[in-house]
Amino acid sequence: MKNARDNQLTDRRSAAAEAKAAQLEAFRAARAAAEPGQAARQAERAAISAAREERRLERDRIKQEEQARIASEAAEREATAQAEARAEAEAREIAEKARVARVIEDEAARKAERDLRYANRKARRG
Repeated sequence: MKNARDNQLTDRRSAAAEAKAAQLEAFRAARAAAEPGQAARQAERAAISAAREERRLERDRIKQEEQARIASEAAEREATAQAEARAEAEAREIAEKARVARVIEDEAARKAERDLRYANRKARRG
């Protein structure tokens, strides 16, 4: 069935303008109705984001503490290794000095024995 009204251009334009205004009004009403929910959702998203950032900072802090602990343990191991190496070098040096001292004492004892034999030989001849 056709429209009974005479459908002139101005009528169509005014009908389109009224429809557009009605849609705009419906959009504004829907947005106003969703505003409290939107604010709550936005606040919830902000809280989630803040919690996520807090967890990230906590992970970073824990990671830094772990790295510091590992570094301090490595420094302790290095210091211990250096102390052990120093003690080993000192022990080797002491052992070397003792060996040299024994060699010198042995040489002195051999010389004393030789001198004694020489003196005994001279005494028997002379």
